[in-house]
Amino acid sequence: MPAPSADDPKPAATLLAPARWPAWLGVALGWCAARTPAWLQRRVGRALGPLLWRLLPSRRRVVQANLALCFPELDEAARRALARENFAQTGMGLFEFLRAWWGRVSDSSPRYTVEGLQHLEALRAQGRGVLLVSAHFVHLELCARLLCRHVPVAGMYRPHGDAAMEWAVKAGRLRYACAMFARDALRPALKHLKAGGILWFAPDQESRRGDSVFVPFFGRPAWSLTSTHQLARLSGAAVCPFFHERLPDGSYRLEVQAPLADFPSADATADTARVMAALEAMIRRVPAQYLWLHQRFKTQPDGARGAHYGRHGGGQPQDATGRQARP
Repeated sequence: MPAPSADDPKPAATLLAPARWPAWLGVALGWCAARTPAWLQRRVGRALGPLLWRLLPSRRRVVQANLALCFPELDEAARRALARENFAQTGMGLFEFLRAWWGRVSDSSPRYTVEGLQHLEALRAQGRGVLLVSAHFVHLELCARLLCRHVPVAGMYRPHGDAAMEWAVKAGRLRYACAMFARDALRPALKHLKAGGILWFAPDQESRRGDSVFVPFFGRPAWSLTSTHQLARLSGAAVCPFFHERLPDGSYRLEVQAPLADFPSADATADTARVMAALEAMIRRVPAQYLWLHQRFKTQPDGARGAHYGRHGGGQPQDATGRQARP
């Protein structure tokens, strides 16, 4: 990985200050892990699952609470098994993030297939921009990198709080993405879409920034960003759901779905509900591979925050009936 240069937005002296050294050590370890064989990454990642389960009790409770809210039809034993498998998948996902940013991708590794490229090709032939909306699956960064081998894709992301990590991760993403826009950088993102570009982002998590509305998500009110509606309305871009999964043999399947018809409408809430429904359908296909660590239902219509997750999101989770779930 190249050293920070004088052309970087952050001065090199700031990025290399002693206070940043622990972050750079983490980046160096991540870079080394990203270069290990894929089979070793999967084995070590899966083995990390039980360790993360024990070391992160507050995150474990968030996952259990989310699964209780989203899958009330499952009994407690089934949800607990799904939660444990989700931690194993998340362990593998950690290495997939590292490999996407700083690892190697070749014609033979990883193995993957792509479906639906004809939708992007048809829209690009019309000179129309495309919003690729996806959910936060554990392999989202790696699958985005694989898609970039076929079409130029820009990304919208939330900047990292640490300047060194922000520089390193963004530099890694720019190895495959044609551009990266911070979530508040709407003007350059709109310019990219209006020029016929493809912009990938995942609007499935709750955010306290930007316009949001309550729409159904797994049958429950979820505070959801209206960004997809707004970006499509202002740019004229089409909206294509983008699904991806890791198959049992370790390969990946990428699926660009047909553009949403009659989108956007004049109703931001209705459009946001359509987007959330499309993302929910994706998650239901491979629930163990979704990042359930996020407090998706933290904000509620009655103004309460974190009630589903206990005090400050770290208390004992409750199932759909209000009973406490077992750890």
